[in-house]
Amino acid sequence: MEPRSRSFYVLSAFFALFLLFLYGPTITIAILSFQGPGGGLTFPMRGTSLHWFRDLFEQQAVGDIWGSFRRSFALGLMVMVTTVVLSVIGGLAFRKKFRGSSLLFYLIITSLVIPSILVSLGVGLIFSQSGLNVHWSTSGFGSQLTWTLPFGLLIMFAVFNRFDKSYEEAARDLGATSWQTLRHVVLPIIAPSLIGVALFGFTLSYDEFARTLLTSGSYNTLPLEIFGMTTNVTTPVLYALGTLTTVFSLVIIALFLCLALWSARRRARAGSDAGKGML
Repeated sequence: MEPRSRSFYVLSAFFALFLLFLYGPTITIAILSFQGPGGGLTFPMRGTSLHWFRDLFEQQAVGDIWGSFRRSFALGLMVMVTTVVLSVIGGLAFRKKFRGSSLLFYLIITSLVIPSILVSLGVGLIFSQSGLNVHWSTSGFGSQLTWTLPFGLLIMFAVFNRFDKSYEEAARDLGATSWQTLRHVVLPIIAPSLIGVALFGFTLSYDEFARTLLTSGSYNTLPLEIFGMTTNVTTPVLYALGTLTTVFSLVIIALFLCLALWSARRRARAGSDAGKGML
């Protein structure tokens, strides 16, 4: 076996440091969340227990943790569904060139480079000056779409750019309508990509802070609630909350990955059954 070069070990060490920098804070918070009842916010740890996790479920827990969690979860679902639907519609629309398509594309992408706090300020001002209620489900929902939609559209542009139109032509030759072609041909083929767009939409919304800061109204989402707790909570209950939210995010990602794997296997099985039927 050929010996590794020195550059391999240098790059490996750099990558290990990068992983430590990336996941070190999360691991540190997870460790500190398991401190005993007399634990503090810094090392060294004072015993180990689940005390601070139990404290989250008690009535005297600081802040509206579970209310803010429900709002973030509901908002994430709203943004996810809207992002998927509009991304598919936009992807289908951009399959053909039309007047102003390039300008519209760059206008969509521009929202990614505008500072998030300015987007939040602008959306909040529009709602307040228009006499509309500034609320997490209205203005907060709209401001988060300016963040998730461009990602969803970029994914759909890439998907439809590689999409083989012969499948649609074959369906139409067999008498399928445009809707039937979309429902039974296009959507099943792009289903894994739709799951990816849904994952992007939910996770980006669930932990979004800046674009929700000035558009959530009187009710905080979970990131805003956690930020508010940092100013008045001096116990590891804050770390316990961070650990639980991280675990929840990982569970959601795992569910989406399992759904994508199931969709891919189902499509492969359907293709195999169709091949056997032709034989």
